Amino acid sequence: MKIRIPWKKTLLILADIVLAAYLVLAVTAFNKPDETASVCTKVSINIADEATNGFINSREIKKRLETSHLYPLEKPMRYVDARKIEETLKTSPFVKSAECFKTQDGHVSISITQRLPLVRIKSQNGDDYYLDDNDCIMPNSHYTSDLIIATGNISRAFAMNYISPLSKSLMQNEFWSNQIEQINVLEDRSIELIPRVGNHVILLGPLPEAKLKSEISRKIDEFLARKLNRLEDFYRYGLSQAGWNKYSCINLEFDNQIICKKRQK
Repeated sequence: MKIRIPWKKTLLILADIVLAAYLVLAVTAFNKPDETASVCTKVSINIADEATNGFINSREIKKRLETSHLYPLEKPMRYVDARKIEETLKTSPFVKSAECFKTQDGHVSISITQRLPLVRIKSQNGDDYYLDDNDCIMPNSHYTSDLIIATGNISRAFAMNYISPLSKSLMQNEFWSNQIEQINVLEDRSIELIPRVGNHVILLGPLPEAKLKSEISRKIDEFLARKLNRLEDFYRYGLSQAGWNKYSCINLEFDNQIICKKRQK
């Protein structure tokens, strides 16, 4: 037995369905920006630590995006690919992270964090590069800053595994981070430190070795603390009386003693 629905009721049901569909489309259209009708009117490039790190600046970011035909200014918003902008900027050896987002009013915002340089390596084999705080190599650039410089017999493996944790250990101490300006590695891999104040060289001897990176860092921290605690006492009670330029070399290689070489007149 078929049940017949009055045609008026059928029309009301259809009208309700059409109205519901219209409301769904209207709400969706209202909440979604009309990117086909808008263009990018403003680009903001924010670089964290730009003043202190200085490896990259806003002009370089803009130039990189223009070269890749990705700079969004005056482009239709629907053609601005935020993810592609992020991926392109992350290929820079100086960029740690990059984020890009768009707003409904035609604004594109780009936020960048830089890799943090820790020490500059200038090896006798001709290598010239930086190490960041993750022990990774960064290429040389026009960057200038008051970083520790490491020179001498330095391979890339030795730089990443030993010079980097040595530099970190020095930087953790406010006095020594300001006093030491250069690390020099001799042919036998003994370590010399060159201070800012005092016309002398500090000989530490060879760094302790280990297989695991965490073990290397721990041993270097202990090694450096043991050596430099003695040197700090000598600075306070010895050099303050004798004069900062009396000795040409302060040898801390052997435990429980300090051997000083007088400067020849």
